Amino acid sequence: MSLFARIREDIDSVLERDPAARSRLEVILCYPGLWAVWIQRVSNRLWHARLLLAARLVSQVARFFTGVDIHPGAQLGRRFFIDHATGVVIGETAIVGDDVTIYQGVTLGGTGKQHGKRHPTIRNGVFIGNNANVLGNITIGENSRVGAGSVVLADVPPNSTVVGVPGHIVYRNGERVLITDPHDIKDPLSDALIALAARMEELESRLGGLAQPAEPFTVEAAEREAYRQEERLRGLLYMGEGI
Repeated sequence: MSLFARIREDIDSVLERDPAARSRLEVILCYPGLWAVWIQRVSNRLWHARLLLAARLVSQVARFFTGVDIHPGAQLGRRFFIDHATGVVIGETAIVGDDVTIYQGVTLGGTGKQHGKRHPTIRNGVFIGNNANVLGNITIGENSRVGAGSVVLADVPPNSTVVGVPGHIVYRNGERVLITDPHDIKDPLSDALIALAARMEELESRLGGLAQPAEPFTVEAAEREAYRQEERLRGLLYMGEGI
């Protein structure tokens, strides 16, 4: 596909996905996310030509004018749309598929100083809401959705919806996913609650071994208790008479 065909394809994809876009000229002039993608394609060519410093300089120019920081080494697919643009960060080894849409503040980042593949792979048709963080060498499956503000640290299967911090699946293949095991959330607070519940069970079992089982309430038990109280009262009265 020629350069001009790719540019036209990008513009048309914005018109299809953003109801605020009214003309191709408006898209060309007013969509910095699109500028960032176009400039990254230039810096990516320089990167693969081993002109590493030149590639980084081009990416810094794009960052200055668009507010989008895309590393020259990242692989971007066709019809990639960054809406509102500001604050988006895409790391060096990130791979973004075709027809992906992300919003402002999204980070496709790493989780440490390890080398090699350390950034996410985003499959075709994925939607990532604003201020979401997708971190590490993980894969977001095709046609999945990441909710705004989510922090995703593990693989997401295709056709899923992920929300929360850390992210957990709430929909898969159009069906609601109910979380019945707190371990599935992998949240530090959930881990603390699980540990506390286990400790409570341990203490209850210990106390259960020490305590005497209570006599079940029956009419006979009530009568026996009344008889014991009566005998005790008689004993007290007898002692009083002796004094």
